[in-house]
Amino acid sequence: MRGLLRRKPIGGAERHGGRLTPTLSWPHLVALGVGAIVGTGILTLIGVGADRAGPSVLLSFAIAGVVCACAALAYAELAAMMPAAGSAYSYSYAALGEIFAWVVGWSLILEYSLVVSTVAVGWSGYASPLLMGIGFPEALTQGPELGGLINLPAILIIAVVTGLLLLGTHESARVNTILVVVKIATLSLFVAVALPQFDAGHLHPFMPYGFASVAGPDGVQRGVMAAAAIIFFAFYGFDAISTAAEETKRPERDLAIGIVGSMLACTLIYILVAAAAVGAVPFTSFADSPEPLALILRDLGRPGVAKIVATAAVIALPTVLLAFLYGQSRIFLAMARDGFLPRSLAVISKRGTPARITTATAVLVAILAGLLPIGEIAALANAGTLIAFMAVGACLIVLRRQRPELPRPFRTPAALLVGLGAVLGCLYLFVSLPVETLLWCLLWNAIGVAIYFGYARRQSALAD
Repeated sequence: MRGLLRRKPIGGAERHGGRLTPTLSWPHLVALGVGAIVGTGILTLIGVGADRAGPSVLLSFAIAGVVCACAALAYAELAAMMPAAGSAYSYSYAALGEIFAWVVGWSLILEYSLVVSTVAVGWSGYASPLLMGIGFPEALTQGPELGGLINLPAILIIAVVTGLLLLGTHESARVNTILVVVKIATLSLFVAVALPQFDAGHLHPFMPYGFASVAGPDGVQRGVMAAAAIIFFAFYGFDAISTAAEETKRPERDLAIGIVGSMLACTLIYILVAAAAVGAVPFTSFADSPEPLALILRDLGRPGVAKIVATAAVIALPTVLLAFLYGQSRIFLAMARDGFLPRSLAVISKRGTPARITTATAVLVAILAGLLPIGEIAALANAGTLIAFMAVGACLIVLRRQRPELPRPFRTPAALLVGLGAVLGCLYLFVSLPVETLLWCLLWNAIGVAIYFGYARRQSALAD
């Protein structure tokens, strides 16, 4: 078992295949964070959350937000210390050891791949009615489990975003910023129309399924914590900022601004949108809908505004795809540089992008998006994210105790409490996930450990 805990030196990132070009500043990072965080979580998963918790989905948002705030602060300190493309994977390699880094990297593959798939399915939920209005076959807008053949719009939007990423990081950041402005304007329009219709009667009973995650007669986990474990998906995305470390001009300053700033902005947005949604109409009217905000507006007799929101969602949701597909390719890049993936994938193109890895990732997520339903995808994506966030909280604590002398451009206040909050909060949310999701996660990690011992351990750049 020798070598399982070997660690990479902090700041000792491999540059096999070429170095990425620093082109991003903090406004780009804030836009990347807001673009990643505000997306399917509020535009589509609020319907899934309402189905799990009823009006107390507001409490689910708050719980998930607090846990994410702890993780975000831990990420901010570690990203400023170790501006590496690998995010939590790289931090774990330096603080916890190789086997932990592999498990975290394997979990990040799960997170990012399934997030992109989920968002693509959510985008398709908004785009499909518009496409069917011009004669697009319904069977090509849904996966097999929902009665269709394949979700072709989800696959097509992944292809479009992949093409944009291959053009270059700076060009992608510019387009992302424009789309983020469209997205914020759209949500502001929804709040302006729905919030004046707020009826406190729609909040009763506030907690129809209780607080703890409990399986109902239909086998679905319900309760405040069950919804929080799903809605947690609505808050993360700031971790994608940390994957941009190598392409940031002043990472020691700008990464912390991007991570913390985007979390603060998105928390305010979520509070307003969630309150407007559950207060405007009974939650049963939009529970589990793939386009809950547009549905609410139609119920309020505002079909014109609903169409605007649906159309804007079609335009703006790809910012989430862009951020996570970008992040996934950078994590794959870091793992390839370390020998855990074929080193040939780490080649940087003339445009300064990891084109091979980006294309391979796109093919994988397109297959998932075309075949799987949104609820199951989101739950499994959360499992991978929670593992990574627990690791980041642990890294914060370990490095504060073992390497207190290291320069920290951004110091998280109350680091021990923040680290424990991230670890314990994510652990509680993890066990609140559906049992089936936990079993699939266990299977995924069992496969990962087998690959590590059968291939990756011998290929590691740190192998003796």
